[in-house]
Formats: sequence, structure tokens, C-alpha cells
Amino acid sequence: MSIAFFNHLLQSYGYIAIFAFIALESVGIPLPGETTLITAAIYAGSTHRLNIGLIVLVASVAAVAGDNGGYWLGKQGGTKVVQRYGRRVGLTARRMKAGRYLFARHGGKVVFFGRFITVLRTYAAFFAGLNAMRWPRFLAANAAGGVLWAAVVGLGAYALGNAASGLGSMLTYIGLGLTVALAVVLSLVMKRQMRRWEDRAEAAYPDPAPAPAREPALH
Repeated sequence: MSIAFFNHLLQSYGYIAIFAFIALESVGIPLPGETTLITAAIYAGSTHRLNIGLIVLVASVAAVAGDNGGYWLGKQGGTKVVQRYGRRVGLTARRMKAGRYLFARHGGKVVFFGRFITVLRTYAAFFAGLNAMRWPRFLAANAAGGVLWAAVVGLGAYALGNAASGLGSMLTYIGLGLTVALAVVLSLVMKRQMRRWEDRAEAAYPDPAPAPAREPALH
């Protein structure tokens, strides 16, 4: 999705687009929610057509609401959802086992810090529900992570857009390009780390060996 596409969304739909992308990503649909927040904040800083306070508020509400939707989806019908739609959104058997491994050891930390980490941001809430994490504990970690994430990312990107406004839009695009490039690099690093977690999960929860085939009885 190009910068022009995001700018068109923001000009046409404003805060609704911000809420939709972040909430849907938080439910478990792999959409560029963080990129939308960054683009919106830079757009607000460089054009002042959106209010950064409202952007942070909308992003916070969308993150918490979407994550709670993902949590209840995982808790109420997680296994059936994974069996039917898992592969369409990247929830393979190995990734499911990695989620079980992480929540057994670091449940609250995964929910809080997962908001800042690509891959975990999309699936952490679903895994929390699927692994029966207590909702009050989930909500506390989720709300804290969602609000802090929206404020840090939103205000940081807004400062970049605001500083660039006096130097022309080109610097804004360069800054956004560098930010997206950094997000891509972090995504690749996290994918490598996810493979390590998957390997550890396989060792911790090995699949049971298949039962030996019975020999046919001799008559």
C-alpha cells in the first residue's frame, strides 16, 4: 500500500480509516495498522488537517477494542476458527504452538509488549483468549500497552511531520519511507525470532508419536 493510498484514505475518511485499520489488525486480520497510525500522525503534523490528540485517542480505543474482540474470538471459538480460517491469516500449527509456549511463560508481558512488535501485535490478543488468560489481567496489560503504543508512535510521527512541514513535503516522505523501512526490518527480525520460538515450542510440546500399525491377524 503506497503513501498516496494512505493519504487518500486520510483525506476521505480521516479518523474512521485510522480506527478501522488498527481495530481490524488487532482482531487478527493482518492489515498495516501501525503504518496507518504513523502516516496519519505525519499527515497531521505536516498539514494540520487532523488533530493529533484525536488520532492518539482513536488509535488507543481501536487498539483496545480490537484486541478485546480478538481475545473473545480466541476464547469462545478459537480452535474452530483456527481450523477453518487459520492458514488464511498465517496461523499455522507451528505458530499456534509457539503462542501456547509464550503464554505459558510470559502471558502478561506478551500482551503488553506484543502491541509494539510486528506479528505479535496481530495475534497476541487471540492467543490470550485461546490460552484462557484471565480477562481482567488481559485487559490491564492490553489497555496499558495500547495507550502507550498509540501515544509513543503517534506523537513521535507527529513530531517528524511537524518538523518537516517547514522544509517541504519531500522530507516528510523521506521520513515516512525510513520509518516504514525500519518497520520492515523489525518485521524480518521478528519472523526470525518467531521461528526460534516455534522450534522451542516444538521441543516443549512434541506431537505424540503415531500409534504403530497393527499387523493383520493370521487365520
